[in-house]
Parts: sequence; structure tokens; C-alpha cells
Amino acid sequence: GRSKYPYPPQKAPTASTRSLMTPCCIALGSNLNGPESQVLSAMRALDALPETDIIAHSSLYLSQPQGPQDQPPFINAVSLMHTTLDPVSLLLALQAIEQQMGRIKTRHWGERVIDLDLIFYGQRQVSNADPALTVPHPHALERDFVVLPLLEIAPDWQLPNGDYLSAHMPQCTSHDLVKLT
Repeated sequence: GRSKYPYPPQKAPTASTRSLMTPCCIALGSNLNGPESQVLSAMRALDALPETDIIAHSSLYLSQPQGPQDQPPFINAVSLMHTTLDPVSLLLALQAIEQQMGRIKTRHWGERVIDLDLIFYGQRQVSNADPALTVPHPHALERDFVVLPLLEIAPDWQLPNGDYLSAHMPQCTSHDLVKLT
């Protein structure tokens, strides 16, 4: 089902363009400068990406930081989209959104205005050195703040190895995830 934060695609894809599109999962997170509004702004920016149709945005979730604990909690969500952008072009578009929103990397797994991670690009496995891109995201299956929101909007998501995402719930590290209403 759709979440309470849907931003419908600007135009419905035709049957011919839909067949050329790849389903992708983007994880969103923020813990600075009004994190809830930052995540919602990032969702609107994703909605505006060219060659991309948003299928659904998850609910927002509150989570404890996975890195240094001397930082505020995070607001997380997941967006599901179809795109004709290749993985590197999509990554560059995500990084451009982060820059436009004022992201500055201060420390590994530290505070951030916005973080947009390409988690899955269809059934493809991608490893690219420049820019650095690994898909599926190397830590995705351990992160409840990625897995639970994705299962909310894509309960039958299948991994490149054929497993269902739902089978990986026991591996998730708990970040005291709280679904916001």
C-alpha cells in the first residue's frame, strides 16, 4: 500500500517505457536541521528526478544512530522508484540532491542533513570504483531502518540471489525503530 507521505508521479509511464525501467530502492536519512522536513524535502526532490517514476514512499521512522552515539536520532524512510537512469547516473543524481540540500560529511556514520543511498537497482549487482558504488548496498540487509520501510511498500521484494527480503529480518540490527504516524 501507499504511505501517508505519497507524492504521486508526475506522469504515468506508458507500457513501452515501463518495460525499459528498472525498479530501485533509495534509503533516506537525516538527523540535522529538522530531520523530518529534510526527509520529506528529499522525497520531493526524488519525485522530480528525470526518467524516474516514484512508486511509493514509506512512512517515516525514528531510529537511534548506528555510528557514534553522541548525535541526535535519525528520521529514516525508503522510496521505491522505476527509472531508466543507469546506476551511476542515478547515484550522481542522488549525490546532487544531497549537495543541494547542504550535506557535509563530518565523520563516518556521523550527523547529516540528508543521506540518500541506492540500496537496490533491480536484480543487478554493481561494483564501480569511480564514483564509488556497490549495489546491493553492502549493509542494507543488516539495517532495520532500511528493511522495515522497504517491506512496508514492497513486501515481496526479491534480492538478486532470489531470496525474499523478508527472510532477512532476523539479521537486522535493532536501532529501536519507531514508525511515526
